[in-house]
Amino acid sequence: MHEAHQYERCGDGAVQCSLCAHRCTIDDGKHGICGVRINRGGTLYAATFGRVASEAVDPIEKKPLFHFLPGTLSYSLGTVGCNFRCRHCQNWEISRAGCDDLPLMALSPPEGVERALASGSASIAWTYNEPTIWHEYPHEMGKIARKQGLSTVYVTNGYITEEALAELAPMLNAFRVDLKAFSDDFYRRVCGARLQPVLDATVAAHEHGMHIETVTLVIPGLNDSMEEMEALIRWVIENLGPDTPMHFTRFHPDYRMRDRDATSFALLEQIYRRARELGVRYPYLGNVPPGPYEHTYCPSCGSLLIERSGFMSRIVGLSKDRCGFCGERIPVVLPV
Repeated sequence: MHEAHQYERCGDGAVQCSLCAHRCTIDDGKHGICGVRINRGGTLYAATFGRVASEAVDPIEKKPLFHFLPGTLSYSLGTVGCNFRCRHCQNWEISRAGCDDLPLMALSPPEGVERALASGSASIAWTYNEPTIWHEYPHEMGKIARKQGLSTVYVTNGYITEEALAELAPMLNAFRVDLKAFSDDFYRRVCGARLQPVLDATVAAHEHGMHIETVTLVIPGLNDSMEEMEALIRWVIENLGPDTPMHFTRFHPDYRMRDRDATSFALLEQIYRRARELGVRYPYLGNVPPGPYEHTYCPSCGSLLIERSGFMSRIVGLSKDRCGFCGERIPVVLPV
């Protein structure tokens, strides 16, 4: 196994992991909350280094990233484990699995980059389960990928420490973060975590110059009050800026949360309109039928700039990074 980064020895054989905000103290022979960082004889090991549970070539829009390399493919990798315990997890088959529960494919960082290039992808995304707990693997692969002209993406719950994020920053281009709610109570009860570390890491990623897009799954009866949505929207505007793309997505019953209905489309429309009223320039709706709520419009003249249907996109009104009709600069990272 691969020795972990981001930990300190505590004495008596214990170690403290500083990779995510849980900052687990791990006794000899035990693992952290994530299940994949294991203490053996006072040394912390990354048990999933080079071990892949999921591999696919996805449209970048599936992440979802709408302002980062639109229309391109992203070579996407996931493994097992997670540092959250979300009751509504849609990838629970791998996030709740351990290293011995599933057959894992061996894939070294250089081999991963080779496969990404061969697939015609413009980026590598670490996704499907939480990439933070895979830290050493994407860190090493990402450095190789950047030298080969590939961009890099984290699809993350944002529970990474600022020191671990700083280690990743030179190689990480995009930080697509779930803001699961704007309530610490929700994070504690539904996810087994806390809100503030996610907010802190998201601000830090923004300060490191990463491309940021947020996703909030709107769950009936848990985080869907307009008061909470408005507080979340205001926080994004004040801390990340009004140009930050915000995705509000429809919940459907899954895993251990089958006791409530899917989010109503009318509520999502209301949130979309309120986000625009409060100053978000690029709000989007997800998990809804194809339509205008997934397109990108010029915030100045209203012209259609990027048209989307499902996970496919078509640039129709951009001239480089500007609106082709009025010249407004549009914050989008375009493929070379």
